[in-house]
Amino acid sequence: MRKFEQSDMLKRLPEQFFAKLVKKTQSMKEKGHDVIVLGQGNPDLPTPEHIVKALQDAAEKPRNHKYTPFQGFQYLKDSVADFYQREYGVTIDSKTEVAILFGAKTGLVELSQCLLNPGDLALLPDPGYPDYMSGTAMADAETAFMPLLRENGFLPDYSEISEDKLERAKLMFLNYPNNPTAATATKEFFDETIDLANEHDFCVVHDFAYATIGFEEEKPVSFLQSAGAKDVGVEIYTLSKAYSMAGWRVAFAVGNPSVIESINLVQDHMYVSLFGAVQEAAAEALTGDQTAAQYLVDTYANRRERFIAALDRIGWEADAPKGTFFAWLPVPTGNTSEEFADLLLEKAHVVVAPGNGFGSKGEGYVRVGLLDSEARLEEAVERIGRLGIFNK
Repeated sequence: MRKFEQSDMLKRLPEQFFAKLVKKTQSMKEKGHDVIVLGQGNPDLPTPEHIVKALQDAAEKPRNHKYTPFQGFQYLKDSVADFYQREYGVTIDSKTEVAILFGAKTGLVELSQCLLNPGDLALLPDPGYPDYMSGTAMADAETAFMPLLRENGFLPDYSEISEDKLERAKLMFLNYPNNPTAATATKEFFDETIDLANEHDFCVVHDFAYATIGFEEEKPVSFLQSAGAKDVGVEIYTLSKAYSMAGWRVAFAVGNPSVIESINLVQDHMYVSLFGAVQEAAAEALTGDQTAAQYLVDTYANRRERFIAALDRIGWEADAPKGTFFAWLPVPTGNTSEEFADLLLEKAHVVVAPGNGFGSKGEGYVRVGLLDSEARLEEAVERIGRLGIFNK
């Protein structure tokens, strides 16, 4: 059978990092082993019942059996604006400053295609979410990486970026609370970012995927809470983590009207918006009772506490996560990230994500998702402890 050659755009795409991890995990399961899977970021808790009920009721409405408005229902955009006012004290124009997305990943990939031409430069965090590079590859853009180092709180040091790169940059991606390092950012950091973006005329995209998951009563800061943020960028917010709605594929971009217009334009040519019942359920999530959403955060906080305590018992020294449902753990001396992850899979039947999959500065770490019960998380650590790698 004739084989048709892929486009140059497809050939530019980076390797899907998690596909390799899933393949290794499945192979171990097929051998009959009890594998504790902590390598991915798929929330394990169910969507709150009142949101599911909203979907069920909305699915019966004939208006939701038709094509929806290309750019989403206005009531959902109004709910987004109400949400940002309530949670962050930020005023959003629901008609010009909100774009409904098919999940945050879609929006993050689209933004490069919206704003970058071939040869343009994007500034990306290292380590960072791999799909930032998917979007830049599709746009045939160039990338420069901003190291996220422990000694700097896993924030980029803007003084280390060359003047040439700052002048060439058209787009900067940030993500706090951060995947994979579990670090958080301050308002002062975002203030500094806005000053830099104004000085060098680039757009900032803040990936706020883990917006609700902060610990020790520290609520994560929105980029849009800093003065002038909407002048220079947008924030991407997903319901996947905040409301355990990962499979629903609903998110939104808020901020600079010209960027929102570009997102809407590209989506006009690709989609006919989300199923109306999903939009109604999303509005209920944002504006309804927040008790269940707080329960999700409390659950991750308890898992974090139990997991870090278990690490301490076996002598694995690591910083407690400040945000997200991940832990970013240093590998023992003498191991690469991938070697250590393979060792844990083969000897302890525990899956973790090697840090180098998130960028070169992720080497020396593994990422663990706190996405199983407290008992299973503690069992995973106990299995690792029995390998005798750590001195305790």
